[in-house]
Amino acid sequence: MSLSNLHEFSIYHLGDTYEAQRFIKTMAIGQGFNPQESEEFAIVASELATNLIKHAQGGQLIICPLEDNGRLGIKIETLDDGSGIADVEQAITDGFSATGSLGYGLGTINRLMDQFDIQARPDGKAGTKITCIRWRREPIQITKTCPVSFGVATRAYRNLQFNGDAFVIKRWNEFALIALIDGLGHGQYAHIAAQTARDYIENHYVQPLDALFRGSGRACRSTRGVVMALARFDWQEGTINLNFASVGNITARVFGSLNPKSFLTHRGIVGLNAPHPVVSAYNWHSEFCLILHTDGLSTDWHWNDFPNLAVESATRVAQHLLLKLANGNDDATIIVVKGDPR
Repeated sequence: MSLSNLHEFSIYHLGDTYEAQRFIKTMAIGQGFNPQESEEFAIVASELATNLIKHAQGGQLIICPLEDNGRLGIKIETLDDGSGIADVEQAITDGFSATGSLGYGLGTINRLMDQFDIQARPDGKAGTKITCIRWRREPIQITKTCPVSFGVATRAYRNLQFNGDAFVIKRWNEFALIALIDGLGHGQYAHIAAQTARDYIENHYVQPLDALFRGSGRACRSTRGVVMALARFDWQEGTINLNFASVGNITARVFGSLNPKSFLTHRGIVGLNAPHPVVSAYNWHSEFCLILHTDGLSTDWHWNDFPNLAVESATRVAQHLLLKLANGNDDATIIVVKGDPR
């Protein structure tokens, strides 16, 4: 998958980082990344090199261009012979530092890269191997009509300034991703948690659902945490497929199907104690209606309670259900996905 040989840099002093930074910026431009993205690669290389010096008295930083079926990217690895990282997830948490620094290095890498793994050295030697990969994101192309429409309605708890719920609706090529996120509690700190997860998903939306949960969880470890549901629609082959995963108490219901859809969810809080989500696949039909909502809306209702909504747009359905079902005890957000967009 690599385009050429590895480029290896010995990192033992801060001055050693500059050559690696210059090199990776040039490589990034050559791989088609824009100038801002090349600077972000330089930041990652700097953080990894600094990590080698601070925690392992030095080591090797390895940079490699990647190609996979026409997709271009860059892999950065480090190898050291230090004592290892006792708690990997804690080390990635913003604000955590074992050396008295600000503690944002590994958290920054998690936000900027598509893949980020820390493990013991695979060669049996003492020390740690860190691997990071980022792929060039191709321009969004709209090659087929989107077979589903989206509607969303939201309001903050008792008209507070900060909404502790957040959402993402992303459409590209023959895919669409929706995310519904609920920060724990309400108010400013729930808002910070929800926006942290939202920002991660906005910047990594092409990644698989389980990777989005893992990266969001790492990003949210410095917050009070969130519950979250993700749904990805794919209509590449003429049929519509839905992949779904959820952790926490986001309500997910499908109407219009003769066979009720049962979505598998796990209890937990993303960023604190969340289990690995189970990604489930479903066939989707144009007559279906998917509704996701946070616990600021009542769950004691049925689609037949609102007989006139079936012919309304997704946006009108979301607005009406928020008005009728919001319970006033928390932030409230609802996302509606319907076939036959209007």
